[in-house]
Amino acid sequence: MKPLGEWRARASSLIAHGWRLACWAPTQPDDNKPWLLLIHGFPTSSWDWTGVWPMLESRFNLAAIDMLGFGLSDKPRNIRYRIADQADFQEVLLEQLGVGDAHILAHDYGDTVAQELLARHTENTLSFSLKSVMFLNGGLFPEQHRARPIQKLGLSPIGGLVGRLLSRKTLQKGFDEVFGPETKASEDEIDAHWALLSENDGQRIFHKLLHYIPERRENRERWVGALQQATIPVGLIDGGADPVSGKHMFDYFKQQVPRGAATLLGEIGHYPQTEDPERVAELFLQFHRENGAVTQ
Repeated sequence: MKPLGEWRARASSLIAHGWRLACWAPTQPDDNKPWLLLIHGFPTSSWDWTGVWPMLESRFNLAAIDMLGFGLSDKPRNIRYRIADQADFQEVLLEQLGVGDAHILAHDYGDTVAQELLARHTENTLSFSLKSVMFLNGGLFPEQHRARPIQKLGLSPIGGLVGRLLSRKTLQKGFDEVFGPETKASEDEIDAHWALLSENDGQRIFHKLLHYIPERRENRERWVGALQQATIPVGLIDGGADPVSGKHMFDYFKQQVPRGAATLLGEIGHYPQTEDPERVAELFLQFHRENGAVTQ
């Protein structure tokens, strides 16, 4: 993983719908490379991608934002956080970069944002041409998502208490429960994740960000339908040791999206891109070689 200070120094700012979002993109894109949009998960940030970034950067122009409420971006307290808005921000990013077509690699919360973008692609309402989507562990199917106790508490009437209870220690405990047995996050990684989560008192809106879980249920037909009706390549790289969206979700994906490419990493947990970045990058590039986005 890239040192957080170095990652922070590379951030630019994007203003979208009046909010300031931290973003990362090449200052001089290579016209010979396709664009890849990286969409992070909950409760972390685009720093998650730094392990795979160098390997993917050799083949793609990479673009990423910390979504509203996450990482280095604005964290307003008095709004409702909606997946549709987070999808809008991805469109604004690519529009401002002048990108006409792009691929997506998404994780966790970002999977749901990517499903919304895929639904817009199917409806011909997306502002860019979507070429493919690769998903990592996440709640692609609400009936298969196994929420953690802290998430259930955050969605309860006393959800506001979660921010007061959240600390570096509780974050590490939560991560330990969803990472693979031999691939736990290091102390330095936990420090960085906590610094990004607590930036601008971000822990105080933790419960508000959890609205994506009921949104998944409310929009199941739209978002699962986008997967099943996809006319572009879609795939899944899944950490099977993840109790939230591991092997049970992988098996369900193969059932529900039989045309999708799917690879199971049996001993990896919820964060494949940080637990085994080399393998994830290798599998991702293989998917794109097979589908013509990159060459050898």
